[in-house]
Amino acid sequence: METGIAPFGSPTYSREELVAEFTSAFLCNRSGIDNTIENSTAYIQGWARAINKDKRLVVTAASQGQKAADYILGQRAQVG
Repeated sequence: METGIAPFGSPTYSREELVAEFTSAFLCNRSGIDNTIENSTAYIQGWARAINKDKRLVVTAASQGQKAADYILGQRAQVG
């Protein structure tokens, strides 16, 4: 388990940035904010390249981002 502040550009920092960007994109979409998908896509691709050894990274980050967005919106996860 890592503790402390992850240095900029580290794998831990990069993963958290991906989750945050996905969360932002999901929340903007849900609230009708015109979030330029091109900017989000470029940002996500940049961080994914920084830690490209994990082939499941983007899927995992998107899942965590969706969970964070649901939590912020006060929604429970759907089961089944």
